[in-house]
Amino acid sequence: MGIMFRNTFQSGFVSILYSIGSKPLIAWKTTVKNGHIKRVTDEDIRSLVLDIIGRNVATTFIVCPADPKVSLGIKLPFLVMIIKNLKKYFSFEVQVLDDKDIKRRFRFSNYQSSTHVHPFICSMPMGLKSGWNQVQFNLVDFLHRAYGTSYVETLKVQIHANIRIRRIFFCDRLYSEEEIPREYKLYVNQPNEKPTKHKTQSL
Repeated sequence: MGIMFRNTFQSGFVSILYSIGSKPLIAWKTTVKNGHIKRVTDEDIRSLVLDIIGRNVATTFIVCPADPKVSLGIKLPFLVMIIKNLKKYFSFEVQVLDDKDIKRRFRFSNYQSSTHVHPFICSMPMGLKSGWNQVQFNLVDFLHRAYGTSYVETLKVQIHANIRIRRIFFCDRLYSEEEIPREYKLYVNQPNEKPTKHKTQSL
């Protein structure tokens, strides 16, 4: 299996999706049924963003890496998503490798109310506040709580409808607002406004 970030020096920030880039989905595979995946201008932040909309959450989604024979190989333990709550059903998955050499999937959604831990998949509720959110996921903590194992790397990220995305990135630790590079902040053109920042619920 190929590894997408094998030869990349990983420290600080590694971005896998940036809505303003010339080809934001170049590393992603898209699947659309009864919906759309396109760039639109968000009226709140006056910026291009990625819109993922589908009648059925399960049938409209994006996956990175695009090639199923390739894994991300990202070793940074924090996943951060800058996303907008569209007040519709939404889910996403992140597949990680632990120190037992087992692939585990974490599935987050806003339409379930409790956590379910199975040997290879852990389903968790995810609450989003109104408007734009910066959501932080501590993959080390999730693995330790769910399986008692240690995080090695992230293999795959899959994002389903219905959501609006500004950026998705990994980082080596949680950074203060002052430390984050300008292009990783949400309100680039409106420095006095800040997105709602929160972490997902603990297991």
